[in-house]
Amino acid sequence: MTTPEQTPPQTDSSDADVWAPLRRTTRARIGLGRAGNSLPTRRVLEFQAAHAAARDAVHEPLDAEAFAATLADSGLDEPVIVTSQASSRSEYLRRPDLGRTPADLSGVPRSDSEIGIVIADGLSPRAVVDHAHGLLAALVDAFDGRYSIAPPVIATQARVALGDHIGEALGVSTLLVIIGERPGLSVADSLGIYLTHLPRPGRTDADRNCISNIHPPDGLHYEVAARIAASLVDGARKLGRSGVALKDTSRQAALDADDSAPTIES
Repeated sequence: MTTPEQTPPQTDSSDADVWAPLRRTTRARIGLGRAGNSLPTRRVLEFQAAHAAARDAVHEPLDAEAFAATLADSGLDEPVIVTSQASSRSEYLRRPDLGRTPADLSGVPRSDSEIGIVIADGLSPRAVVDHAHGLLAALVDAFDGRYSIAPPVIATQARVALGDHIGEALGVSTLLVIIGERPGLSVADSLGIYLTHLPRPGRTDADRNCISNIHPPDGLHYEVAARIAASLVDGARKLGRSGVALKDTSRQAALDADDSAPTIES
């Protein structure tokens, strides 16, 4: 039997949170604590709020006309707006195949430029609204006039492969698709860049290179992502291919150039 003198001391609720230093290094939910057999109410509410934010990010449509107006100072030609064969957000989510096929590309001008840029709503239109303008500006700066750039194309209800049709219509040799990534329970507004050299319908994911997790200040910074993308474009055009054949050796150098940038999530 334990005597009063042998009773272990109770933990003071005011003690420092030992998990706090680790939480600063990850967006994962760690050290949540407990209240009886369950989580503390605060942690349950945080989870529910994150889940609601992710759902809202997926379902809220992109106002393409309003977004196009924000690109007026990009230094590029006036953007073109296209949509996929998915007629609504609901159909887009239920039918990924329709999101990969254009409804009408007659308004896309044949430019025969070297670089094409598609800004697609993807699974997080919110990410496009929050970050695409800054990322596009960083890409233009990173290319530094080395390549001719076609008028940007804004694509709604779009999957990555829709860019292959658009790239072929533009007549570009290298395509960058900036797209809203699937929201998670820690990030609802993250962008990705998909690079495809010689885009055309039928390209697969093996033909692409991806830069993900772009959402400063907690994710990859615009300038770092743009430098990586520019390096990949240089490599793809030199090699004549993209995807698994193109090895990215620029990432560490790009990160070293920006000490404040977070670690890239592969």
